[in-house]
Amino acid sequence: MNKMTKNKQKRIAKAIKDVVAEMMDRVMNRVLITDPFIKENHRSSKPLYAALVPDEIFKGSHFERRFVTPFGGVWEKLAQVVAIEAHENCQMGKVVEGTIGKESLRRIQEVLNKLEHSKGVEKVKPDWETELKYIKAGGGQLIPSSVVCDIFIHNQESDTRYAFELKGPLPNSDQTKVSKEKLFKLLAMEPKVVDFAYYALPYNPYGKKSDYKWTFPMRWFNMHEDASVLIGNEFWDLIGGNGTYSNFIKEINVLGKEYRERIYREFLGIEPPKDFEEGILK
Repeated sequence: MNKMTKNKQKRIAKAIKDVVAEMMDRVMNRVLITDPFIKENHRSSKPLYAALVPDEIFKGSHFERRFVTPFGGVWEKLAQVVAIEAHENCQMGKVVEGTIGKESLRRIQEVLNKLEHSKGVEKVKPDWETELKYIKAGGGQLIPSSVVCDIFIHNQESDTRYAFELKGPLPNSDQTKVSKEKLFKLLAMEPKVVDFAYYALPYNPYGKKSDYKWTFPMRWFNMHEDASVLIGNEFWDLIGGNGTYSNFIKEINVLGKEYRERIYREFLGIEPPKDFEEGILK
């Protein structure tokens, strides 16, 4: 890794750390200072619950509810700071406008309907390259269309435009269908408005891409082979350069150790277990 790349990865590591630390500090301030769990309030408002279940269980749910909101869209925020360091330009929720042939639009719905409704021995399997080639060949009268991208990167140095549908590691079927329709539309626009469009999952709980087995997105994509699918390291290294994924994992686990210890001691009021320092992301 040359000096320039090392410097870039250091900036990316700091950007990742800053985003997560800022959100975690906001959560900690809320649960410790502005909105703490008060057992007397809990016992008076839910006496039956308090009589049957230890306070600590509800203290944990109190934390969870105050954790989820600040971390909404965290994957997009992390992707944006990484991409800005690497490409100098990245937008969340970018509206991309263009025109698509009328027959291409019809073929998009045809492809999606076949994937959704095929059953038994006639079940249609997703095949990105074949589907996209069929859709692009449709053409026809150009119809105005717009697509909202989760992440949009424009590298002005190479004049390359990337669009991403970025979903959590275990997306549902409806989310995935909508994402695939968006990718088809982006790549069917004439004249071309994006160079690449991807369905991306920022983390793979199964380890290797070949081992990914969450069934819902598999109805719409060949998650192991479609060129439009990026999982884990493929996504981070594309938007940030080689080494970004390992950088990401390292920074999150370092922060995790720090905040897990604080949560045990400051919020739960107990000593951390012996294994609390173990990294969670791999």
